[in-house]
Amino acid sequence: MVPERPVKQSEVKSKGLIAVFTGNGKGKTTASLGLVFRALGHGQRVCVIQFIKGRWKYGELETAGKFSDLLDFHVMGRGFTWKSDDLEKDKQVAREAWDFARGVIEENNHSMVILDELTYLPYYKIIEEKKILDVLKDKPREMHVVITGRYASEELMALADLVTEMKEVKHPYQSGVKAQKGFEF
Repeated sequence: MVPERPVKQSEVKSKGLIAVFTGNGKGKTTASLGLVFRALGHGQRVCVIQFIKGRWKYGELETAGKFSDLLDFHVMGRGFTWKSDDLEKDKQVAREAWDFARGVIEENNHSMVILDELTYLPYYKIIEEKKILDVLKDKPREMHVVITGRYASEELMALADLVTEMKEVKHPYQSGVKAQKGFEF
């Protein structure tokens, strides 16, 4: 919401923000990784937790290893899709990832925590959204938490300080161009 009048410098406050990148367009994870690199540039500790992505090799993981003193990067999913070989196992792994994420937030050892593709857990009824919202409401005051994924709920967006919706306008896959190394992964 845009303030009706300019905010005076004496009124500016600082706090850990909750950001949500949602929508059907590409770029949600990429936007969160941009914030990761910004925080790392200021010497801040960051934790990235990926709930859905599987163990396949992609560029983010290669880069993450170069910042191991400040960046904790956890790929905790099995590649959860409609083509899963064991949907119940995917759900169990996602619940375990949420328990881990909740612990990371409560431990308060990071300036920023990225919860990549978290929105799918309440959407597919893997985790009750109230549990997620309660943890976010009680997060450490100075910690930034970034949530990505399609289907962000109205409640999550209302709680967030920043919400950006990625809208697909055009995608190379529609022209028969497959995902490319260095761009999509």
